[in-house]
Amino acid sequence: MNDKEKIIQYRNFLKDSIRKEIDFSQTDQSLQVEVPPIEKPYDLGKKRIELIYADWDEEYDIKLSEAMKNRISRRNFKGNSLSLKELSFLLWATQGLRRLAGAYAFRVVPSAGCRHALETYLAVFNVEGLEEGVYRYLPLTHELLLEFKTPNLKEKMVKAAFNQDFAGSSAVTFIWSTIPYRMEWRYGLDSHKVIALDAGHAGQNMYLAVEAIGCGTCAIGAYDQEYLDELLKLDGVNEFAIYLFPVGKVDK
Repeated sequence: MNDKEKIIQYRNFLKDSIRKEIDFSQTDQSLQVEVPPIEKPYDLGKKRIELIYADWDEEYDIKLSEAMKNRISRRNFKGNSLSLKELSFLLWATQGLRRLAGAYAFRVVPSAGCRHALETYLAVFNVEGLEEGVYRYLPLTHELLLEFKTPNLKEKMVKAAFNQDFAGSSAVTFIWSTIPYRMEWRYGLDSHKVIALDAGHAGQNMYLAVEAIGCGTCAIGAYDQEYLDELLKLDGVNEFAIYLFPVGKVDK
């Protein structure tokens, strides 16, 4: 198959034709297989950091139309740190929990079937009160989990982003991974397009939220898959990175 033929084939990913071919009575949900956990399990012995709850309307009030009008991709960051409150706000805005209803976790962003197949990792470089390292967001308790510390994290993130310097010059770089089975449990072969759409929903919230705190971001979709998965200690099959968002203070 030549490249032109592959392009036609790959376009099918953007369609929903596959839905007509799926026997939804044979999905794991229909077969009453146990629902996968809402949140990736973690070692209770690892360090956790309580994040801040606030009345975000009072703390970071900005007109939606203003945020939308000002939204651009920003790659040049000042050296200023983010506060823990600002980071808490961004985590809430992009993956925060609104309410739990049994096996359903309703969040600030939408997700197909309320499946929310994303996990949020943070490469923290300059956030007040946090050591440099790789963290994971725990939305059910609004906490950070310190996954690990590693030397030369900035350089490693730049390498992971194919030498895009702003992946390491940010105050923090968000990395969204996916655990596809959370979506596959319900939708089977029709899962993978909607996982990508879900990442887009979270990304747009990020673009708008940073406008409220004097920050900027630029989505990164070009990265070294294998290197980044290895850096985050993901297996690359059942969980892998799909989207990056460096965030830092900017001149407006």
